[in-house]
Formats: sequence, structure tokens, C-alpha cells
Amino acid sequence: MSESAGPPADPPAGGDKPESGSGPGPAPATGAGHRRHWLRWTALGASFVVLVAAGAGWWLYRKLDGNIRTDTSAAAELKAYDRERPASVVRNAENILLIGSDSRAGDNRKYGRDDGGSQRSDTTILLHLAADRKSATAMSLPRDLMVTIPVCHRADGSATKKQFAQFNWAFEFGGAACTIRTVEKMTGVRIDHHMIVDFNGFKDMVDAVDGVEVCLKKPVDDSAAHLKLPAGRQTLDGEQALGYVRARKSIGNGSDTERMDRQQQFLGALVNKVQSNGVLLNPTRLYPVLDAATKALTTDPGLDSLKDLYDLVRGMRNVPTDKVQFLTVPRQPYVADRNRDELVQPDADRLFKRLRDDDPVAVVPADEFRHDDGKNNGKNNAAADTPDGSGPSPTPTYSGNNAAADLCKQ
Repeated sequence: MSESAGPPADPPAGGDKPESGSGPGPAPATGAGHRRHWLRWTALGASFVVLVAAGAGWWLYRKLDGNIRTDTSAAAELKAYDRERPASVVRNAENILLIGSDSRAGDNRKYGRDDGGSQRSDTTILLHLAADRKSATAMSLPRDLMVTIPVCHRADGSATKKQFAQFNWAFEFGGAACTIRTVEKMTGVRIDHHMIVDFNGFKDMVDAVDGVEVCLKKPVDDSAAHLKLPAGRQTLDGEQALGYVRARKSIGNGSDTERMDRQQQFLGALVNKVQSNGVLLNPTRLYPVLDAATKALTTDPGLDSLKDLYDLVRGMRNVPTDKVQFLTVPRQPYVADRNRDELVQPDADRLFKRLRDDDPVAVVPADEFRHDDGKNNGKNNAAADTPDGSGPSPTPTYSGNNAAADLCKQ
């Protein structure tokens, strides 16, 4: 008789023996597990937001960068004449030629007759940025100034002859390159960069900063300039601002001299508006300004990217507004034609030398400007170097304005 079997083995703790191939069940959730779960989702969400923001930032950058047009023809023309151009004198100082185009083509047709796409420089300003970036001087060049225009090449490749003519013809003859070479031969100042701004671009920039404030002593009603304004302090939108800076016969004495003074004052007020109302520190306000500005510009290859323009503006943003100065080259009615201008010498050459050498100049409003004899005859008090050659003269003073001036209190 066989031995009886022993008692069966105790089952595993916790229940019946699991079936073959099965594993343990899911672990119960804990507080730490929940935290890890939400941390993963938070990190994923944050990453998504960063990627979207980066993508939007890149898209905006590419859009603004693509707005800028490049003047490659001017660069090629200037390179061909590089040997005869003046050399830069002071390292890190920069000279930029700002050209306001009066083309009537395209959207600008309503401002005058389109004569086959030709254009002349309506406003030309030589902007000198000091090497230490503590001051900026903007010198206006009258459109009717009689100057020597060198041989230039037209868009069709034909060449003009060297001639003595009014300054704004240079832009019509050979565009920015011809204008730059004319300025360089007249002043001896090496032009490092240039920008061309058209009518609609100017309007959009003014609108982007919500208008610019001016003061009018008398009402203005000028159909040619599309301008009708009451007297007194008021904020001009882009369309009104364009009429204001272009008007000649309806404001003041109707001279081009007074028009240039008005343009300088308005540009000073525009600079002050941009610096004083937080535009540069507020992305939602800065973008429309950048969009308008980049759409308005045609530049040389050295300034044709958003990065190039940003580097330029960054170097200027700490310039005090009272050190952003506007003046007009010393000039007087041309002896052979009172409707044209000529340089006042030696005042003009002294001013050109100070710009070349990065030496300071000072400006005061026209109604405060006086010569040593106490009479204001419209010329500038540009003192020469000391007679014994021991050193430079005191800073010469010119009729002009700075961006910090309140034009309504003058």
C-alpha cells in the first residue's frame, strides 16, 4: 500500500496563482506620478509656445527684411569710380545720404504729373553720425543749389556730360550714384551709405507713430499740397504731414529755404516722438513703425537687411535729442539767377571740413541767430581756425534746430 500524499502546498499570498504569461497589474497612481505627468505636459506645452513664438518671430523678421529694396546699380557705378572718391577720415564716423524721391509713378501719381517715370531728389540730407555716437548732424542740400555734376551714367547705359546745373538734376541724370558723387565732389565727405525714401513711405511712417505735432501761426489752404489746416497746435497724420513738408507758396514766404527749415523741424519732431513715447521698447508699437520704414526704403547693399538697419539704429538710440541737429548748408541766391542758390564761401567749406573731421557744430533757431555785428543776414557764423594755427576755433554756430526743441514755443 503506497504512502498517502501530503497536504497541498499553500497558495501564493494574495490570491490564486497567476496564469502563465501574465504580469503584475498596473501600479496604483501616486501623488508623485501625477506631478510627473503634469510636468511632462507643461514642458510639452511650453515647448510648443516657444516654437510658435520663434516661428512667428522668424516670419516677422523675414517679412520686414524682405520689405527693403537694394540699389545695386548705384553700388556698381560707385565701384567704377572708387579711385576718384574721397577717403574716410575718421574711423567709426558714418555719413549717410538721405534722398527723398519726388517720383510721380505708381501710388505717387496724385502728387503730380507722371512724366514717363523720371524723378528728381525732392529733399536731400547728409546725415553725419559722430564716431562716439553722442551726436548726429543732418545737413540739408537745397534742390536748386547750383553745383558741378560729374559725368554720370543713365539707366540705359548712356553717359551725361560734366556740367554746372541745379543739384536735383543729378538724381534725374544718374540716380543715387550720380547724386552721391556730386555731393562727394562738392563737400569732400565720403558717403558710406544712402537711403531713398518715397512719398508714400514717409506718410506710412508718420501714421505708424500716430502722427506728429506741429504748430501753425496761420491757417493753411493749399490744394496743390492737398493740405487744409487751422492755425495752432495740432497733430498731423501721414497725408497731412506730407502736404506740410512739401508745401511752398502757402506757408511762410514761399521760399525753398523756409520749406527746408520746415522739413528739418518736422523730422526733429518725428525723431522726438519715436524716442519719447516708448515705441522702441514696445514690440506692438515698434512693428508698425519698422514695417512702414522698411517698405519705404531703398538702400545700398550695406544697409539692405534688418540686421544692418538695427545695428545702425542701435548705435543712435542713445544720442540725446538735443544732440540730433538739423541745419542747411550755407547758401545765398545765385548771382546769375535769383531763383537758384549758390554756396556761401568760405562758410560752406568750413562746415564740410568739420563734418569730414568729425568736429562738433552748434545750431540755434533762425530768429536767435545773429552775426558778430548783430545783424541776421541769413549766413552762418562759421568761425575759421585760429589765425596762428595753434588749434581749432570755438565750435561754429549755424541757423538750425534740434530734435528736442518744442516748435510751438519758438
